[in-house]
Amino acid sequence: MTAKIDFIDLAAQQARIRPQLDAAIKRVLDGGAYIMGKEVGVLEKQLADFAGVKHCLSCSSGTDALVLVLMAKGVKAGDAVFVPSFTFAASAEVVALLGATPIFVDCLPDTFNMCPKSLIQAIAMAKKMGLNSACVMPVDLFGQPADYDKILPIAEENGLFLLCDAAQGFGGVYKGKKVGSIGLATATSFFPAKPLGCYGDGGAVFTDDDELYEILVSLRVHGKGDDKYDNVRVGMNGRLDTIQAAILIEKLAIFADELVERQRVADRYGSQLNNLFATPFVPTGLSSAWAQYTIIADSTAQREHLQTALKQCGVPSMIYYPKPLHQQTAYKNYPTATGGALPVCENLAGRVFSLPMHPYLEDESIDYIAKSLLNADKQAA
Repeated sequence: MTAKIDFIDLAAQQARIRPQLDAAIKRVLDGGAYIMGKEVGVLEKQLADFAGVKHCLSCSSGTDALVLVLMAKGVKAGDAVFVPSFTFAASAEVVALLGATPIFVDCLPDTFNMCPKSLIQAIAMAKKMGLNSACVMPVDLFGQPADYDKILPIAEENGLFLLCDAAQGFGGVYKGKKVGSIGLATATSFFPAKPLGCYGDGGAVFTDDDELYEILVSLRVHGKGDDKYDNVRVGMNGRLDTIQAAILIEKLAIFADELVERQRVADRYGSQLNNLFATPFVPTGLSSAWAQYTIIADSTAQREHLQTALKQCGVPSMIYYPKPLHQQTAYKNYPTATGGALPVCENLAGRVFSLPMHPYLEDESIDYIAKSLLNADKQAA
């Protein structure tokens, strides 16, 4: 194997649609509407149609998408928001920025997503601390939807609104429902490495709630009222650049095809690795957007050996995530569901690692990666 293997190959995608991208960017440059140009509205309509919801509001990042919903719902100091500890920092960051308290929830050992039993513990912890339980924010980690059949009833029983963090999950399906159409609102990211990514920062919020949408529209532009110089609430500057919208329109046109190809890559990995490694588990009725293809080593030592061997073979790998949020410096003083350890995500953090995953990964490359991994495992035995 001599061809370079990329962890994520954005160049191959760009080569496929470069003429369309060039034309789209030229239209924006020629039109001169660099902020909130017509492409933004077109993209929002197409994204809403794709997700099967009434409203899509584009914004400046996946992080800002989460912030906008929490702001719209008035989340503040004294409120508790329940977030998984096994995820990227943005999920907890947005809660802390608003003065509310993130309470960290453990994850399931097979899907890596929020554990419903741990969520119940976390809600009890919030009551014990005298906090108002406001929101549950499951993360569709690595592209797979969370266990909403169990999480939604818990949220409803406890008066929580459900904000789905689908930064990695847009394109996934949960029992016939597209990601974006579950809960009060869904936030996603268009960071370049995401399954649907632009060439900068970008994000979106999806909702069927008319009132929430109108508030989001206001908050995105400094809390404007009918006139932008009559601000009716404290907002933010959260707009998506027109050029990024134009790029996303072209990428969305091939997104369904790319999701099929991501599934092909996952299936081919699985057919060769299932017998020796704990490969990703996708429950019946669900489909993943395959933002990552993450497997589990037997131990931290084995993971280090396997990653070193892969590197020597020219195969990149990454660890998502090496340290759960509740163990990180900025968040270690916030509460957990148990008041202490979250054993599942702590264990996974020492063992998981991700293999190259993108729609343009050729079968030959997948086979080479799998063979390199299997050979490395035999050497370690």
